[in-house]
Amino acid sequence: MKVVQELVAYFDQRGKLSRRQLRKLLEQNCVASDAPANMHGLCESVGATYYFRVTGVTEGQLWGTDIYSSDSIIGAAAVHAGLLKPGETKVLRVTVVTPPESFPATTRNGVTSTEYGKYQYAWTLSAI
Repeated sequence: MKVVQELVAYFDQRGKLSRRQLRKLLEQNCVASDAPANMHGLCESVGATYYFRVTGVTEGQLWGTDIYSSDSIIGAAAVHAGLLKPGETKVLRVTVVTPPESFPATTRNGVTSTEYGKYQYAWTLSAI
C-alpha cells in the first residue's frame, strides 16, 4: 500500500491527477488506508504525502495550529482544522512538512490545541 500511495502522491503533487481521478482512486479504496492515531514514525521525510480515512474526534493530544506535531491525534486535528465534524469520516491528505519554530495553541471547532516549542517532526492536513 505504501508504494501505491507514493506513486499517487508523486502524480498528485505534479498535477498529473485531476481531483476527480484522485477521488475515484481514493473512494474505491485503492489507495487510502485507515489513519493511524498519529504520524509518529511517518514524518522522517519532508514532502511525504499520505492518504488516510480519518474519523473526526474532539479528544486527544493536539499540538499546533494548521501545522501539527507528529504525535498529535489526526482525527482531532481534522476537526480543529475544520475538515471534519466529530464522528464524520473522509479521506484526507496528510503531508509531512518542515517543523515551525513553535506550535501555537488555538481553540477552533470545539477542539483546543496546546502550544509547544520546537519539535522534530510536523505535518499538515488537507481535503481531497
